Amino acid sequence: MAGSEGLSPWRIPADWPAPAPEALDVSERLVEVLRARMNEAGGSLAFADYMYIVLYAPGLGYYSAGARKFGEAGDFITAPELSPLFSQCVAASCAAVLEALPHGAVLELGAGSGTLAVEVLRSLQEQKRLPESYLILEPSADLRQRQRQRLEQELPTLLDRVTWLDRPPEAFAGVLVANEVLDALPVELFHWDGSEVRLRRVQWEGSGFGWTDAPADAGLAEQVRHLAGQYAWPPDYHSERAAWLSGWLGELAAGLTRGAMLFIDYGYPRGEYYHPQRASGTLMCHYRHRAHPDPLRLPGLQDITAHVDFTAVAETADAAGLRVAGFTDQAHYLIDTGIEERMAEVSGQDPVAGMRLAQQVRQLMLPGEMGERFKAMLLTRDCDAAVPGFRQQDLRNRL
Repeated sequence: MAGSEGLSPWRIPADWPAPAPEALDVSERLVEVLRARMNEAGGSLAFADYMYIVLYAPGLGYYSAGARKFGEAGDFITAPELSPLFSQCVAASCAAVLEALPHGAVLELGAGSGTLAVEVLRSLQEQKRLPESYLILEPSADLRQRQRQRLEQELPTLLDRVTWLDRPPEAFAGVLVANEVLDALPVELFHWDGSEVRLRRVQWEGSGFGWTDAPADAGLAEQVRHLAGQYAWPPDYHSERAAWLSGWLGELAAGLTRGAMLFIDYGYPRGEYYHPQRASGTLMCHYRHRAHPDPLRLPGLQDITAHVDFTAVAETADAAGLRVAGFTDQAHYLIDTGIEERMAEVSGQDPVAGMRLAQQVRQLMLPGEMGERFKAMLLTRDCDAAVPGFRQQDLRNRL
């Protein structure tokens, strides 16, 4: 995270693609918003507030403005864009919940390009398990339009089942699906020097953004000291805490009257997340398929993420009255939802297509790719359905 102090926020390595002029214009306007907020706050913002603004500021933030983010032409590729088999496996989990709740709905958080929604609906239609409604909670007006166009092109007869939401429903029965959503929740950055806990903040330094530290509040300081002792951290340890997880998941849980939540994301149980060797934290940025650790560059034009502390998710779920019904890695989740059988079926009909799918499946399942880095977690309320994905491997004892 060092190295950006005093530099222009738009200064990037020479071998990186330059942002388009219209994108820079959006970013410049976002910088003015950030500077105004910093002035109102006394000169600096906690990193969690900075992260929220650069990702979600209406019309200007990374997920709210109109830049293309997903796929080869964007900044990163998610599993649904990588292979349709991933979405078909997610649909298998949804189908089991919908079978137990005949009038249930599917709620997808942050539907991105719309690829997951299209493939899940198509697969559920083939299984005769269509939900009464498919709800999409999407903050970006631009992405909503792209999702609608995708659905109109590929599944026009099912478009009337799809509804876009501005906020979580007050009452919802069915299955919630969130693929790579938890990693984009704002995080607090903290520094442990061996005795004191400092909270990282962002300020304007003449020509660019830079870092400043402030004493952590009593609650965060107590938590960090406990973690430092529990995991024997070395001095000069940097990491994160999911600042808004409790309120965000609590609001979703309050609306779930009956059903399940399926989260798939990259992350660790707490003991691995706060391992003493992970002394630089997990924060990472993505710009045009280039990963780097500097969140102060290109405000609004790059993704900022942190790995998920799945133990924190489990604790928050338990406090909200949800049951942690399953936790596994992505490879075992996909095997249990039938990815190998689906690939074999396609290969038997079209060997060339089967070879293409085999390459995709390797990326989804190999330990060095997404197979172990990504985890799947199932949370339930008043739902005892045997949900595919969590029957082969149970990692809840590691939480």
